[in-house]
Amino acid sequence: MNILVVGGGKLTYFVCRSFIAKGHGVTLVNRDRDECTMLARRLDATVVYGDGSDPNVLEGAGVEQADVVVAVTPNDEDNLVICQLAALSFDVPQTLALVSDPDHEQVFQRLGVTAVSTTRVLSSIIEQRVAFELIHELFPVGEGQAVVTDVIVVEGSPIIGRPLAEVELPENSLIVCVLRGGRAIIPRGSTVVRDHDRVILISLPENHAEVLRCITGSTNGQ
Repeated sequence: MNILVVGGGKLTYFVCRSFIAKGHGVTLVNRDRDECTMLARRLDATVVYGDGSDPNVLEGAGVEQADVVVAVTPNDEDNLVICQLAALSFDVPQTLALVSDPDHEQVFQRLGVTAVSTTRVLSSIIEQRVAFELIHELFPVGEGQAVVTDVIVVEGSPIIGRPLAEVELPENSLIVCVLRGGRAIIPRGSTVVRDHDRVILISLPENHAEVLRCITGSTNGQ
């Protein structure tokens, strides 16, 4: 696949290096002459000096032969212009733009440009890490037919302060014990979960992720 990348800095370097390592042909357009010289030495790629939002520069870089154009400049508006030029003026089949402001993501999508929000991706990674650390212990039982999980309940969990009778868990899942201050509580419907309780739950493997979402409030699939 022929990929034309527009941008500069370390992110652009690592993006190009990753594409090259996977066997793709890469052309890089960069508006910094010194950086172009450095990148040409370090990358097995065609490096073109110029402004990637200029259609003449894109044409000179061979945009018409590109299967994908990736715009990773620090400026969201420049990335949008680059991708629209590639798609509308040069019929590039696929374009992808980096966006710093997550509010721009939907705007780009409506204009036909696939957008990747660095802010949204980073926050998702952090949320996933936090959700993972809340799982104190997890192990399968019955030859993997069920999963027992020990989850720490913290502020933000939708089950805090609610009687368990009001907590809607997926089918085939159950909170079997609440650990609080070194004491084990066998829960009833009237049992109210508190901040920093540990709940022991059992579920089927196929609905385990959904159960964790109900307990932690996470929406990232953990």
